[in-house]
Amino acid sequence: MNTAIDTSVIVIFSIFIMLVGFSFSRTGRNLKSFFAAGEAVPWFIGGLSLFMSFFSAGTFVAWGSIAYKYGWVAVTIQWTMCIGGLVTGLYLAPKWKATGNLTAAEFIRERLGLTVQRSYIYIFMIVSLLIKGSVLYSVARLVSSSLGFPLMPSTVVLGLFMIAYTAVGGLWAVMVTDILQFVILTAAVLLIIPLAFDAAGGVDRFLHFSPEGFFSVVNGEYTWGFIFAFALYHIFYIGGNWTFVQRYTSVDTPKSASKVAFLFAGLYIISPVLWMLPPMLYKLINPSLIGLDTENAYLMVCRHVLPAGLMGLILTGMYFSTSASANTALNVVSAVFTNDIYKGNINPGASDKKLMLVARLSSWFFGLGMIGIALIVPYIGGIVEFTLSIGAITGGPLLAPPIWALFSKRLNGKATLFITVVSLSVNLLFKVILPFTSDTRLSRADEMLIGVGLPFLMLLAYEIYARMAGKTSEEYAHLQVVKAARKISMQAPDPEEAAAIAQQNIFGLKVISFSLAFIALLLYILCFFAAGSAALVGTIATVVMLLALIPLRASLKKPHHTVHPVKN
Repeated sequence: MNTAIDTSVIVIFSIFIMLVGFSFSRTGRNLKSFFAAGEAVPWFIGGLSLFMSFFSAGTFVAWGSIAYKYGWVAVTIQWTMCIGGLVTGLYLAPKWKATGNLTAAEFIRERLGLTVQRSYIYIFMIVSLLIKGSVLYSVARLVSSSLGFPLMPSTVVLGLFMIAYTAVGGLWAVMVTDILQFVILTAAVLLIIPLAFDAAGGVDRFLHFSPEGFFSVVNGEYTWGFIFAFALYHIFYIGGNWTFVQRYTSVDTPKSASKVAFLFAGLYIISPVLWMLPPMLYKLINPSLIGLDTENAYLMVCRHVLPAGLMGLILTGMYFSTSASANTALNVVSAVFTNDIYKGNINPGASDKKLMLVARLSSWFFGLGMIGIALIVPYIGGIVEFTLSIGAITGGPLLAPPIWALFSKRLNGKATLFITVVSLSVNLLFKVILPFTSDTRLSRADEMLIGVGLPFLMLLAYEIYARMAGKTSEEYAHLQVVKAARKISMQAPDPEEAAAIAQQNIFGLKVISFSLAFIALLLYILCFFAAGSAALVGTIATVVMLLALIPLRASLKKPHHTVHPVKN
């Protein structure tokens, strides 16, 4: 009975999400509206979307496993993401918005040259497909094992859902999905926490009978050195990852871009505590999990305490939050291909209609590639770890130089390629080659420090050398000419375009409001199956219904301004 109700919830909500994506099918007039939502996304929506784009099933599986084994250190690790968000909000997000570029790849071409851009694009697309393909496999496995569905059909169906609403609806469809998942997962966790405390014997028993060191800020292999290195990594990752840069460029002003990152940082102060309490409480309920079984701690505590239907709700939330991060990557890969390869190199004179066709077709092409990678994961041992290693290997070398170029007048294309190639090679040596050839392995902290620290030190060394030599890069001088021309061209925005962008954003807010009301209605229906938890479920449903009024009121306000010229 419970499985049937959970399955029904997943099917109903998945169809609803698909319809939400299709509702945006007519809102993409051109590349700016499709990939950057007209550069007029409300900052609070951009911030929530950034937060959910950072999310995946790994939040529950990986961090949940650490929380079960080591306790509070899982919260400490995630607080490093808050540090990354704060630094990004103060220094990086407004800089990205001020460039006037649609994608990070476009900025790299204008600031560091075409050769650097092409090299980065191909690496970025390959890495994104590998990592997100593995992510899709992980969540398909999660859903199939929880509900007893075959793995391969689950992978294909979930993957097609993911592609369809990204390819049809563009950035607005992705962001609306992000908001819905934020509400669903928050509602689910707020249900789980009191029920898990009750199952564990209350707050006093949790505080006094947990294992020794369970509430220590650092624990086990997660030392202060690791925390410092991880914080440094997240400054580069949150501030320079191409998928996140899109959130800073799709709002109206540099100040709004800062607010996007600050909201992300604020949410990462509170959310790790809420997310990690359930697996920590499960340690008291069932302390016998060992090895890889600890990765199931989150699902086990959900099964243990949640009434019928709500397990389906949290599984849906886990899937769509994971797919949200994959969708963001898919949207950006498609944006980079359409804007920087097709428009930039293959067909510079393409019409908006032609570019939109390429944008949607490339979303399907790259999405099917992700599904293909996900399907071969079961037949290739260790590909998940391998792709995660690729992310760690390429993170610092690919993200640090463009961020440095936002501030530096001296960094040029040649130096960027040299630093990228050398740091990539060193990372490959220590993280892939030496462990296989001589069984030499670095600690987690040392791996992270080398991965991020080496490109940073090389960039600093080149900056000092170029300053002493009195050099300014030719690419930087060229960029100033391009920015001056762009500033002139953006002084008089097209009134028709401005009106269309305003209408698109009003429509997006109304869809969010309607979707929140739908979630509240679904929760009200689940009250009938929640037995002793009905009052709690009903209370949360009422809160969600009240939240639906916020975007509705925002959609009814007349916009004071819709398009802003880029400030330099």
